[in-house]
Amino acid sequence: MTQPHLRSARATDVPAICRIYRPAVLTGTASFELEPPDEDEMLRRFNAITQAGYPYLVAELDGRLLGYAYVNAYRSRPAYRFTVEDSIYLAPEAQGKGIGRLLLGALIDACVDAGFRLMVAVIGDSSQSRSITLHRRMGFTFCGTIHSVGYKHGRWLDSVIMQMPLGAGDTAAPTGREKP
Repeated sequence: MTQPHLRSARATDVPAICRIYRPAVLTGTASFELEPPDEDEMLRRFNAITQAGYPYLVAELDGRLLGYAYVNAYRSRPAYRFTVEDSIYLAPEAQGKGIGRLLLGALIDACVDAGFRLMVAVIGDSSQSRSITLHRRMGFTFCGTIHSVGYKHGRWLDSVIMQMPLGAGDTAAPTGREKP
């Protein structure tokens, strides 16, 4: 497969983002949503994330979106403002081809440049071995598993928590990002 082009997502990408996210909701466990959001809701979410200054990237090949990745606030309280949570979704035909690694690497770089200090991965279900392996290979460490925290597809699901320091991490006081 030819390498996809990575770029910042645009509002016009939302229909393709919805097409990628829909099967993750309907048949997967990466998302704990039960119903796929419509384009209006996805656009609202996209605008909230990008207007707050968080990176939102897409992988594109020959004009077709193969995947997307973004970070958002880990928690809303101000003390968490240097910590972000990542999300990565790939079209079914793009999985297992290194596109997730490209997106996550670019996302990490963008977050370091923006002054964030910690990236958290909340991986939907402990059976998501590809996501766990991807995060481990990119430098994330395992923090723990919250067992049976969600119920979807007729079974209980875990959440696997991983983290990766960004930039200076916790070795120095942060600068900037006083308002996310």
